[in-house]
Amino acid sequence: MKVAVPTRGNVVDDHFGHCEAYTVFNIDENKKIISSEMLPSPQGCGCKSNIASVLKEKGVSVMLAGNMGNGALNVLQSHGIEVYRGCSGDVRQLTEAFLQGIIGDSGEGCHHHEVHGEEHQCNH
Repeated sequence: MKVAVPTRGNVVDDHFGHCEAYTVFNIDENKKIISSEMLPSPQGCGCKSNIASVLKEKGVSVMLAGNMGNGALNVLQSHGIEVYRGCSGDVRQLTEAFLQGIIGDSGEGCHHHEVHGEEHQCNH
């Protein structure tokens, strides 16, 4: 299994579509992290980029994210990637907690409003 986490530094980036990179963890059959790699984030909004197809091609089946809009959520889910929102903290510790079964989806998305065509804001 592979788990992806939007990352800024070593922590979950709270805004999926504008993160620096995605940390992709390779998980063995015993639910242990065996390796990780950094995947640079494409420019632009998460729902309009090709990141879902890139992650799917890499074998990612789970996304542990901070916040994201419904567009990004739908694109990831349509690529067969299970999404858990409301995550925060150190990406490795978060992934280990997920593997122990103590991470769930907050069920809350990020509501976007277009401003000048390209910019987005989140209202929580």
